[in-house]
Amino acid sequence: MHLNWKRLLLVGCDIVLGAYIVVAMTAFDRPESENTACTQVDINVQDEAVNGFISPKEIRSRLIKSDLYPLKKTLKNINTREIEDQLKQSPFIKNAQCYKTQDGHVWISLTQRMPTLHVMAANGDDYYLDDDHRIMPNSRYTSNLIIATGAIDRWFARNYVSYLADAIMANEFWQNQIVQINVLPDGGIELVPRVGDNILYIGQLPQTKYIAQRKKLITDYANRKMDRLEKFYRYGLSQAGWNKYSYINVEFDNQIICKKKKTD
Repeated sequence: MHLNWKRLLLVGCDIVLGAYIVVAMTAFDRPESENTACTQVDINVQDEAVNGFISPKEIRSRLIKSDLYPLKKTLKNINTREIEDQLKQSPFIKNAQCYKTQDGHVWISLTQRMPTLHVMAANGDDYYLDDDHRIMPNSRYTSNLIIATGAIDRWFARNYVSYLADAIMANEFWQNQIVQINVLPDGGIELVPRVGDNILYIGQLPQTKYIAQRKKLITDYANRKMDRLEKFYRYGLSQAGWNKYSYINVEFDNQIICKKKKTD
């Protein structure tokens, strides 16, 4: 009979690994381990320098206030799941993980929600949208985000404007050029560029009741408009001058309508 030594070796490794896990868990379940006091709490906030919404100091204060900060508590009295659930209640935290080791250390790791758009609507709303198109409250966040203004309710911001912003940010040329999206009362979209004293009008975003199709429709529409605008920027405005026109309209696919700036 032919023996498959490679298969036997893999099975043996699985058995050894399984035995190790059982031994480790058994060791941790010993009374002396559970009665060990927490001597150190390590809090890691991922992307802290980029997002800046929360800090380890704020997490510590939150846990102290809710009587969940684990320092000096015995391991058996530290509920890691309760700590995670408490931290996930924050509108700025995307994910939270907490675990303890038998040497008395408690580790807390947090992932922040990533803002992608700052909405300052005409109705007074002032909030952020994250990369999952969920609303985040206003905060001290000062990163260089596109600002959306005008006639925007929260549903339209999440289901339409956010996809437009995603399409702009996915384009290397436009992500550094567009600073503002303005929604007119009739739903028309104006874009405000960083360079040049003009407004770019791309028309109304395509509408659909089917959520699965919405992202593709808006992305394809935005890419068509932005591609034509980019060519006009490179081969038109670069020759005529960045400030020659006050309004550039690419609503219609077969033409670009430009309004000259008034001169004194």
